[in-house]
Amino acid sequence: MMLAACTEAPAGEPVTRVSLDGTAIADGPSPSPTPSQAVGPSACKRVTFEDVPLTHCIADPAQHRIAMANLGADRQPFASLSAFAASVDPATIAFAMNGGMFGDDLMAIGYYVENGERLAELNRADGDGNFYMKPNGVFFGSGAKWQVLGSNTFFKTVGDRPRFGTQSGPLLVVDGKLHPDIQDNGPSRAVRNGVGVDASGKAHFVISDAPVSFGQIARYFRDEVKVSNALYLDGQVSSLWDPAAGRMDKGRVGPIIVVTKIEGAKPE
Repeated sequence: MMLAACTEAPAGEPVTRVSLDGTAIADGPSPSPTPSQAVGPSACKRVTFEDVPLTHCIADPAQHRIAMANLGADRQPFASLSAFAASVDPATIAFAMNGGMFGDDLMAIGYYVENGERLAELNRADGDGNFYMKPNGVFFGSGAKWQVLGSNTFFKTVGDRPRFGTQSGPLLVVDGKLHPDIQDNGPSRAVRNGVGVDASGKAHFVISDAPVSFGQIARYFRDEVKVSNALYLDGQVSSLWDPAAGRMDKGRVGPIIVVTKIEGAKPE
């Protein structure tokens, strides 16, 4: 979400969700599409939590690698998942999702590392809006090791630059507890997404398929995914590309989290 629009506004219009052939996908639960033979089974599944439909995607270190993407070959932001998809072989992609808040220029407003190059420094400033709800945090990693840490903890404990990293906020779950400023079921509703890493090292990406409160998506990470820390990635613009399911959401995005397949790895 652009910085100018990242305050906790009441529910807005959900992101349009369409299949690759251009047909609309209903916001509510619907049967899972038949996986494409070319790209294999989906890493995502549809679930319902507290009567809200969600899509839950899992990146497994034994099968996947994670990277960030923002700029195309022309050094301009992709701006959409469909534009990014046009630049890669879909058969190599498990899924991709919007990956952190951004400004009017579609560039990250916080820490951002792509292919080992730090393109934006850690943002520890105070301000208004979701990004500045402290503690906020960083999702980062290299190779098969991925983590979500609070920004201050990241600043104090991480010395080596990761291969990828993106800062967003707030943390939905902090050391196993809901963020202190998140209401159990506040009035703000939006299509939202986040990420957490479980004790086995798998990264869990969750996007709501209908407007959801902060409390609901935070509880899903705490109670169902059972992660110690979960990071809110954005709302209103939250989008998913799942090649195997034929899903391509049409949100305007900045940084993109890309989960690629390890060649030769067999799905569980």
